[in-house]
Amino acid sequence: MINLKSLLFTGLLAGITFSSFGQDQVVKATILDSSDAAADRQYNQGITLFNQKQFGEALKAFTEAIKMKPGFEKAFYNRGITYFELKDFDNALTDLDSSIALSKNADSYFTKGKIYESMGKSEDALSAYSSAIENKSTHAQAYYNRGVLYFNSKEYEKALADFSSCLLNDRTSAYAYNDRGSTKRQMGDLKGAIADYNAAIQIDKTLAFVYNNLASAKRKNGDLKGAITDYSKAISLDANYTLAYNNRGSAKYDAEDYKGAIEDFTKTIELDPKYAYAYNNRAAAKFKIKDYKGAIEDCNKAIQMDPNYGFAYLNRGNAKEMMRDEAGACEDWKKAAQLGVESAKSNIGDCN
Repeated sequence: MINLKSLLFTGLLAGITFSSFGQDQVVKATILDSSDAAADRQYNQGITLFNQKQFGEALKAFTEAIKMKPGFEKAFYNRGITYFELKDFDNALTDLDSSIALSKNADSYFTKGKIYESMGKSEDALSAYSSAIENKSTHAQAYYNRGVLYFNSKEYEKALADFSSCLLNDRTSAYAYNDRGSTKRQMGDLKGAIADYNAAIQIDKTLAFVYNNLASAKRKNGDLKGAITDYSKAISLDANYTLAYNNRGSAKYDAEDYKGAIEDFTKTIELDPKYAYAYNNRAAAKFKIKDYKGAIEDCNKAIQMDPNYGFAYLNRGNAKEMMRDEAGACEDWKKAAQLGVESAKSNIGDCN
């Protein structure tokens, strides 16, 4: 099962960049119209306050600038961003629409996309990012954010195209390489995925999740030694990386290092006692070293956390069979089959 949180790491949204008026521009404005100069001063004061995270005061400054200069597009744009910081999404969208009406500003469309994402309106966000791209074909972050939305809706061909377009315009985006790698992995291109994960690491060697994703691609490609090495690297960068411990345990299990797998699954459980998958995985490893009682106990824990966890029923049934509890084993296999575990059906044939 793919955990999107680890497989696809969207990272932080692009930072908000304000463009202050330069000294020459302000001087020219003063010569032409003193009211414009006053508006410019309010605008720049708003930027200073925003950067100091005094959003309420920044809002007042941008509002004053707009009163003095009603067609002040940048002030509408930055006031919209300030409303966004204050989570006043409706006013933020209204100001960004005013910015767009005054100037087809790609960044205004892009910011609308981020707001719609915050509101859970994915379709509106897609439309806004597309408008940003239409108005600025080199807007790398708009391609990236749209690609993430396409990935989340499993439209992998579109996601791949957008991540590639992002990288065409920004070769320094480790996140775009990572996410394009994850897209390729979903599409079965493991070699391409591994290449993209490695490219992300070349840009930024501190991203633990990229090593985790690289390791998972290597594991799926049969390189267990390489996978274990990269999971270990992820853990060295983030000692509390629950998923990396679980994944490394799975790779050790595949390599028949069952005691090592149990150690990693145990560490996973220490970090997240409610992680049902780790209990089931540890049960499978305990089964391999003939600790059937321990396997049953772990399956019980997994089922307690998730009563519809079919594989936990299957594994518990297997362990019960080894404990000579045939009735209990059959009951668990039947439950696993009901929950869609195909491999449990072959076991049911031996039941009365």
